[in-house]
Amino acid sequence: MASTSSVQKRFRYDVFLSFRGEDTRKTFVDHLYVALVNKGIITYKDDETIDKGERIKEQLIKSIQDSRFYIIVFSKNYASSSWCLDELVEIIKCQKTAEHTAYPIFYDVEPTEVRKQSGLVGEAFEQLTRKRKRTLEDATLEKEHDVGRWKNALKEAAYLAGMELKNTFNGHEAKFIQQIVEDVSLKLHLINLSIDRKLVGMETRVRDVISSLELDLDDVRMIGIKGIGGGGKTTLARTIFDHISIWFEGKSFVEDVREVSKGSLSGLKDLQKQILSSVLNDQTIVVAGVSDGKRMMKRMMANRKVLVVLCDTLGFSEQTPYNIFVYIYDIK
Repeated sequence: MASTSSVQKRFRYDVFLSFRGEDTRKTFVDHLYVALVNKGIITYKDDETIDKGERIKEQLIKSIQDSRFYIIVFSKNYASSSWCLDELVEIIKCQKTAEHTAYPIFYDVEPTEVRKQSGLVGEAFEQLTRKRKRTLEDATLEKEHDVGRWKNALKEAAYLAGMELKNTFNGHEAKFIQQIVEDVSLKLHLINLSIDRKLVGMETRVRDVISSLELDLDDVRMIGIKGIGGGGKTTLARTIFDHISIWFEGKSFVEDVREVSKGSLSGLKDLQKQILSSVLNDQTIVVAGVSDGKRMMKRMMANRKVLVVLCDTLGFSEQTPYNIFVYIYDIK
């Protein structure tokens, strides 16, 4: 993303994975997906059990539009799937805007095969077009339109900057996947470094707060940001969070603590669950009660480098948000 607009689109997903299930779902793509998620990168991977009807197709298109990056895993049978090619058409359409970026990964095929629909890719594409010819004898215009769009999308995707497995790390998949994840993580970090230039003094304030955090020290740091309502405290906190979160194993940003916790013990439990779920990247976590939540946070987060930001804590006593950190780190 190259846009420097002060109003940037919010994405539901960091990465959308486009791949041929029969080729890579249970091998390369599965390992890539786990590596991305473990890095804290929000990744969309379609469920292999879904019934791909029109409703699901609409959902997938929406997921593509709601993703910042696209990783397209080209494999030998990718071009034999009209579903994959329809995804690719939408991806190429979206990546032409400043907000989206597509990265082709050439798994067991070469860029030239994708570009020219030759070799294994050409065989797969020919298989698909023959199949469609049998099922669309009375819909020639529709058939030709689809084939033309697919060819153009394949050609454009092959010209994008990407990575080829056989020419990277001598074909070692683990190192290859690690490199992909690091590249995506870095690009997300650079995007998050973008600061709204219209906020007077923001860059200086960001640098001052980050400096006071002394991130190079191996200990627990806590800092408060105070000011009048509407003074940009949450924006400042979010900007700092986006700047430094790449250096942490787990992270959580709670924009409205008062709303999440509702000023009650039950609400505090919800707050603990939200923090744990974000930091550990696990939405299945169950917190039985506030005391249980404190024990979980201490046990599950104490040995991690964690960044937690709580916004809008006005009106809370020291027995609520502060105690969360007390029980994480045994602060006295």
